[in-house]
Amino acid sequence: MWSSAADDTFGLGRYVARIAEIEPAPVIGKVARVVGLLLESNGPAASVGEICEVRTGRGRPLPCEVVGFRDGRLLSVPLGDTTGIRPGDRIVSRGRALTVPVGTSLLGRVIDGLGRPIDGHGPLGTIDQAPLRPEALNPMAREPIRQAIGTGVRAIDALLTCGRGQRIGVFGGSGVGKSTLLGMMARGTEADVVVLGLIGERGREVRSFLEHDLGPDGLARSVVVVSTSDSPPLTRQRAAYTATAIAEAFRDRGLHVLLMMDSVTRFAMAQREVGLAAGEPPTAKGYPPSVFARLPGLLERAGALRGRGSITAFYTVLVEGDDHNEPIADAVRGILDGHIVLSRDLAARNHYPAIDVLPSISRTMPDVTTPQHRAHAATVREWLATLRDNEDLVSVGAYVAGSNPRIDTALARRDAIGRFLCQPADMSGRLTDHVAQLSVLTA
Repeated sequence: MWSSAADDTFGLGRYVARIAEIEPAPVIGKVARVVGLLLESNGPAASVGEICEVRTGRGRPLPCEVVGFRDGRLLSVPLGDTTGIRPGDRIVSRGRALTVPVGTSLLGRVIDGLGRPIDGHGPLGTIDQAPLRPEALNPMAREPIRQAIGTGVRAIDALLTCGRGQRIGVFGGSGVGKSTLLGMMARGTEADVVVLGLIGERGREVRSFLEHDLGPDGLARSVVVVSTSDSPPLTRQRAAYTATAIAEAFRDRGLHVLLMMDSVTRFAMAQREVGLAAGEPPTAKGYPPSVFARLPGLLERAGALRGRGSITAFYTVLVEGDDHNEPIADAVRGILDGHIVLSRDLAARNHYPAIDVLPSISRTMPDVTTPQHRAHAATVREWLATLRDNEDLVSVGAYVAGSNPRIDTALARRDAIGRFLCQPADMSGRLTDHVAQLSVLTA
């Protein structure tokens, strides 16, 4: 293979570039059977993860991804509706790696899981291509997390301070304000670029989220990748990889990126559908082994790299029945660098954002905060723990003022703590301001 230096020396660079653009000769097979989500074919000779196209009588090729082999047949999962596929239809492999569009022209745009614009604003313009699933990062190339990043949310900045390159899980049931919290962070973050992946979201809520939660200012510096709940499972799964690849491209340009994914649970559900269709055995709660293999491969791609930028990632986890120990929540919690728990009880009291500080933790907070900041945060946590431990005693009127100085102090600060932790969705602030307000609260 010619090197770039050799190309310049002999004047062959333009010919090498032209050759790279030429479509290789197609390798063709034939569709044998379609059962549910799975498409079986005799050929072509393609590798696992490769994209093929089914040429149907409907005219438009149907892309599908190779997920395995069985009894000499190729197993693929379509990235679209299988209506119209017939036995004997051609399935074509071009032998190209999976790529995703990246670049600054994506800012302010809404694309689907395959990288196609869906916002009605025309083509994406000049873009580059990046691999959808690059090789795993060398752990020695990661930059230690030493600098805090503001999220615009007072409860997080003051009591659960996050660092650049950290990965955080946002755990909560349905209807407790996960999307609203992400919108607050997208508008108030100190990151250079925001990449937002809406995975398996309700179609009705996408436009609402963009207009009300994210807003025009938030969208202007964001890239939004959408794959709604009615999309094929492989498209939903690919949207998560697309959002991550776009964030990686901005990071490699030296930018600090905030990656938010809502939700990683629906990514796991999509992989469950694909794995079961391919014949994998169900294990914990019906999830096949491939789900627990794919999760770290996705979540470990965020972080800070030496000499480049960083990806600070927030992944929402939809806990079924508010069970924070269900398999996906437990697996994700073990991979990430901290977790924020959203409480249905707090949401029912109109306490927003409904962050339950006591079970939440940021594992990198000691590395990005001062001893004084940590002392003030610990004081507030002690007050909250005291209030929770004695809530029943106080509510029934059995506690006598003056019996316990710690309880007296916590009760005296209860209303002030509540006002500090509550924050309107349209209000944001800087990290330094939130730390100063914490200092005033504990004075």
